[in-house]
Amino acid sequence: MNAEALRRIALDPLVCHGQACLKGTRNAVSVVLDCLGNAMTFEEIRAQYPALTTEDISEAASYGAALARDGSTHS
Repeated sequence: MNAEALRRIALDPLVCHGQACLKGTRNAVSVVLDCLGNAMTFEEIRAQYPALTTEDISEAASYGAALARDGSTHS
């Protein structure tokens, strides 16, 4: 996955215990993926987590897909 695709994803050991999170939100990517896995719509996720944008949710899904595809976030 290239750097442009990761523009909203932060990996910082001092934020969210080092888990991948969405920049500026402290919302872990795994939480968004759990919501999507539970068939929540983007609108439902945004209502639950108002700091997230539609683009954040899409990027979290893309990040999860990249990890599932090749186990790496860097190309």
